[in-house]
Amino acid sequence: MTALRSIECRDAGFTILEVLVALVIVAVSTASIGALMAGNARAVRAMEQHVAQQQVARQVMAVALSARAGLGQGKLVGETAGFQWQIDIGPPGKGWTVDSSASPWIPALVRVRILSAAGVASDIRTVRLLARPSE
Repeated sequence: MTALRSIECRDAGFTILEVLVALVIVAVSTASIGALMAGNARAVRAMEQHVAQQQVARQVMAVALSARAGLGQGKLVGETAGFQWQIDIGPPGKGWTVDSSASPWIPALVRVRILSAAGVASDIRTVRLLARPSE
C-alpha cells in the first residue's frame, strides 16, 4: 500500500500572479467581444437607415414621377416618413439629343435626393422621357 502524500500549505491554490494573469485575459477577451458587438450594431443601424432611404426613394419616384405627361423640368421638394426629399429634373447633358423633332418625347435627367434626420443622404439618378414642350 502506498502512503498518501499530504498537501502542504504552500503548494495549495493559485498565486496572486496567476490570478492577475487570468483576470487580464478575461478582461481583454470581454473588451474585444464588446467592441465587435458595438461595430456590428453600428453596421446594422446604417443598413436599416439605407434600406429606409431606398424605400422612401422608391415611394417618391412611384408617386411624384408617375404622371409622365405632367412632368416638366424643375424641382420638386417634400417630406415622407421623416425623410426630406428633392427631385431635380433637367436636361441629361453629355451629348444626349433627340435626332427627330417629330418625336413627342425628350429625355430628361431625374435626380432624387433623400436626406434623413441624421443627415445621411442618398442620391439616385435616372433618365425619364418627358413630353416635348409645344412650340
